[in-house]
Amino acid sequence: MKKILKQYSWLFLAGLVFTSCKKFLTQTSQDELIPSSVADLTQLMNGEAYPYIAVMDSYIDLLTDDIQCTGIPVNGSLTTDVYRGFLNYGAPIFTFDATMFDSTQSVNLVNLSGVDSWKIYYGKIKGCNVVLDYISKVSGTDKEKSALKGQVLFLRGFYYLKLVTLYCQPYNGTGIDPATAAGVPLILTSQVTDENKPRNTLGEVYSQIEKDLLEAADLLKNNFVPGNTFRAGHLAAYALLSRLYLYMGRDQDMDNVILYAGNVLAEKPALTFLTTYFTSATAFNAAGIYDLTYSQEVIWQYSSNPKGLAYFYPQSLQSGASQPPFSVSQELVNLYDQGTGSGTGNLGDLRYAAYFVKTSGSPAWPYRSYKVGLNVIYGDKGLRVAELYLNRAEALIRRYKKSGAAADLSLALSDLNTLRISRYDTRNTAYVPVTITNPDALLSFCRDERRRELCLEDGHRWADLKRWGLSVTHHFIDVNGVASDYTLAGNSPLYALPIPYTAINRNYNLQQNPR
Repeated sequence: MKKILKQYSWLFLAGLVFTSCKKFLTQTSQDELIPSSVADLTQLMNGEAYPYIAVMDSYIDLLTDDIQCTGIPVNGSLTTDVYRGFLNYGAPIFTFDATMFDSTQSVNLVNLSGVDSWKIYYGKIKGCNVVLDYISKVSGTDKEKSALKGQVLFLRGFYYLKLVTLYCQPYNGTGIDPATAAGVPLILTSQVTDENKPRNTLGEVYSQIEKDLLEAADLLKNNFVPGNTFRAGHLAAYALLSRLYLYMGRDQDMDNVILYAGNVLAEKPALTFLTTYFTSATAFNAAGIYDLTYSQEVIWQYSSNPKGLAYFYPQSLQSGASQPPFSVSQELVNLYDQGTGSGTGNLGDLRYAAYFVKTSGSPAWPYRSYKVGLNVIYGDKGLRVAELYLNRAEALIRRYKKSGAAADLSLALSDLNTLRISRYDTRNTAYVPVTITNPDALLSFCRDERRRELCLEDGHRWADLKRWGLSVTHHFIDVNGVASDYTLAGNSPLYALPIPYTAINRNYNLQQNPR
């Protein structure tokens, strides 16, 4: 036990836990602080296992086709120097540089908040493992301990799914055998060892995630009711299981996608109607779909408010009339039906108005996520009801392609239309339902709908591009105005991002991804 606490001295004693937790942990020596009750472990979990306002992967959208580069704007003959830093920071990621996380870069990206995802997620996994290792050793009821265990198992599964989505090839990718493909090291205990853990197989990691989430769902359903959306209950576990099986992506996984999405929607089917964000006939309150004052569809949420991050995009409302170096891609913008205009009282798909921060002036360019209000502390990532409708619709369409079952087609169309009617401006114009029956055309539409709904949120587009085997081409304009194209091919080895050099330096058994 003493070794366990000493292993975590860098994490706890360096101000991240014990500076705030000394008041509730039993101190037995100068270097050993031991939790003695469920209440102690709960505070430890809240501080070190839950992400809450943590920044986890601030760079991920730069890898996708949801972001474009327009270089440094020019006002007359003068460059806008304030944008030079954004362009330089984002360049290695946007151009798919295989050394993007190496110290040899002119900008050491892993020092920026939310970029060293490997360190961040494993740090949170450590917090989960400490709680799991101490549960049987502290006082408290079985119900209290089960509630605690369910939450940290959910969180550990969530973090490992994040790690494999970033640093591993897709589970069902072309030429990928999960039994032999490299996953990430599975660390399931806080016990100190001298072992430098090698990478487990992709199959082993996914199996552990599945095991953690299934146990979490059962424990949480029977023992815990979250008091708010910042804590995870059984619906969050069901939702993440649906995402897990969708990412696994085999035909046999689609039944589980449908099952667990359905479990959530049976208890929490309501979506937030964006028409409720109108404050007058012409004024739209872009509070954000994660703003709890307005939205009812959040299941679980985390992260800090993105307006505070100004590494790759300007801070909110500070960009004036100049288009930033990185902004929402025109390809994504073109996917939204913008209606016939405010003069006619029809703005079409309200997600274009609701989901993006736009520059001031005219024209107004969308350049970053606006899925949470600018005046709230918490962020715009997590699990929402909308994702479950999309997960189920995609799985139903895939099953329909195989079986031709009319019931699958009917429910898939119902799911898509249920989501879309909540997003459209129906004050003066009736929503027109989707009626596509061709399975390939409907699947393509569903993918576009997923992109419209989940853009710039929690790495969804990156995961989708990877699992669908799609390519991305970026048009990059450097500080001198020189333009070049860079392509990340479908099924490219770089879809398993390079592991940061900080992790490779700490563990000589950690095999780097192919470059």
